[in-house]
Amino acid sequence: MTNRTLPITDPLYEYMLAVSLREAELLKRLRLETVQDEMAQMQIAPEQGQFMALLIHLLQARKCLEIGVFTGYSSLWVGLALPPGGRLIACDVSEKWTRVARRYWQEAGVADKIDLRLGPAVSTLAGLIASGEAGSFDFAFIDADKSDYDTYYEGCLTLLRTGGLLAIDNIFWGGAVADPSVDDADTVALRGLNRKIHGDPRVEISLVPIADGLTLARKL
Repeated sequence: MTNRTLPITDPLYEYMLAVSLREAELLKRLRLETVQDEMAQMQIAPEQGQFMALLIHLLQARKCLEIGVFTGYSSLWVGLALPPGGRLIACDVSEKWTRVARRYWQEAGVADKIDLRLGPAVSTLAGLIASGEAGSFDFAFIDADKSDYDTYYEGCLTLLRTGGLLAIDNIFWGGAVADPSVDDADTVALRGLNRKIHGDPRVEISLVPIADGLTLARKL
């Protein structure tokens, strides 16, 4: 027994997946196709996707926001978890990668739930706020360029309703955030955001050590 989170060894990780992961065949197919991409490390882990789907169900979410789509694996988990009439606004800048996402959304029958916005997410967030959608989203997920995480955080917080949940990926950044010798721009940005969220009275938080670290922030 231990009073701290266990290190996840390869055998323990495989055991965890074997007894807990319920990944639909279509999700698995998308994940394995994405593994072939040179940027495959940008895809979330399957257990994280399943965890996010559970959060959608617990929140009874109907209106969601995603910053960073890549090939659509996380969007597909969310889209499948949303009820009929649910909506996910998905933000990305890549036509190439989101072309893969669209193909899988269509095959899964969730394309009508997902509104893809191609363009800088900063502008998309500002546009949603300007159009009167502040305080109307149930759930938001940030997994995009790290240098703009703070801007995404503020925009998503504005758009979330009271009690809405924000999930922020890559908070551990491969362990770099805890290594003072690492001072590149992305690591510094993540460290700064971690400190900011820790002291932010607008939210209650939990940093979940899943995959590369996932911060959950519930808007108060």
